[in-house]
Amino acid sequence: MQYLIVIEKTTNGYSAYSPDLQGCVSTGATHEEVEQNMHEAIVFHLDGLKLEGLEIPRPTTSSAYVEVAA
Repeated sequence: MQYLIVIEKTTNGYSAYSPDLQGCVSTGATHEEVEQNMHEAIVFHLDGLKLEGLEIPRPTTSSAYVEVAA
């Protein structure tokens, strides 16, 4: 499955979250690091849900860019 992650620049690096996985977040010093950390966080999150016998959420979030004159 593919989950959308949102990556945001912070004053100390980057943070990320997945809208489809409530509470699944991560940080990193670089864009690449936060992507890798988020991958690991998602795997960990899904493993935890499985261990608890909870349903694995299906990815439903999408993204798009809207072009506007600035």
